[in-house]
Amino acid sequence: MMSRQNSLVAPTTLLPVPDASAVGDVRRFAQDAAAQLGFDGGRQGKVGIVATELATNIARHAQSGCVLARVSQYEHGGVLDLLALDRGPGMQDVNRCLEDGYSTKAGGTGTGLGAIRRLADVFDIFSLPDQGTAVLGRFRTGPREATPMEVGALSLPYPGEVACGDAWEIELNLESCSFSVIDGLGHGVDAATAAAAAVRTLADPRQRTVEELLALAHAALRPTRGAAVAIAEVRPSSRTIRYGGVGNIVGAVATSAELKRMVSLDGTIGHETANIRAFDYALPPGHLLVMHSDGMRSQWNLDRYPGLPLRDPFLIAGILYRDYSKGTDDVTVVVARAVEP
Repeated sequence: MMSRQNSLVAPTTLLPVPDASAVGDVRRFAQDAAAQLGFDGGRQGKVGIVATELATNIARHAQSGCVLARVSQYEHGGVLDLLALDRGPGMQDVNRCLEDGYSTKAGGTGTGLGAIRRLADVFDIFSLPDQGTAVLGRFRTGPREATPMEVGALSLPYPGEVACGDAWEIELNLESCSFSVIDGLGHGVDAATAAAAAVRTLADPRQRTVEELLALAHAALRPTRGAAVAIAEVRPSSRTIRYGGVGNIVGAVATSAELKRMVSLDGTIGHETANIRAFDYALPPGHLLVMHSDGMRSQWNLDRYPGLPLRDPFLIAGILYRDYSKGTDDVTVVVARAVEP
């Protein structure tokens, strides 16, 4: 069994929700994405309702926020993720807010979150008072593929740019799972060209060590402006990680109570690197693998989010993006968790 995915075929789009006028734009984008993935008319309608409720909740309760839409295309189907993020007042009691008929705003029907939970194939929510809320609705077409790890990943371009100079590449199979994060030097088209070249190289179907893949990327990126690249090879059966990085990619093993950062060496893949080395780390049960580019501040810690490591990895990646993105560069976040037996 092998499942491969990368940012070139699973793009993430940021849909701002500054006020209620943006609700229609979010709904239309989501329904268009569902149509492109081959959803039938009924499913497109459900997607539209969920998108509307997600954006409406932001406008009504938080005044502003965004919806991240990720469209993943596979050989036998596809997935549409809709993740609403805000820094609003949050919820004092999430379970109470999920009850139909309960609303914290006068005039609200109190059915929005319940509708999202009923209509989406996967629903998840995380909210803390005075810190904001994240709500995930996921729709699938085609069978769900069983994998040894759950993964959430997003890449977003420098504000105002269309091309993203960051990328990620993921390969999941029973024996070994590989996670790569790439940050093309700078931003814009040239950085995106370097990142795409790295993705193509790292998608080599032959078995390669972490060190061999970094060396291949170093050679392949010589005609480009270069990139920071990090690769984590996880062996789920032994709960171990083989990690190698060159440049300013952050890799860490984390829970709410513990954070262990992994070593990335100085240099630029494609231009200058003194040596290429990989190091071994443990991935204990319940721990997350977190990797991100320098578009996100490195001073994050999950201890401020009680219970977050148990949530969907895409939702976790979204909250880290919401709270730690610099807003002055491309940004990529990858979160992975081993599936418990």
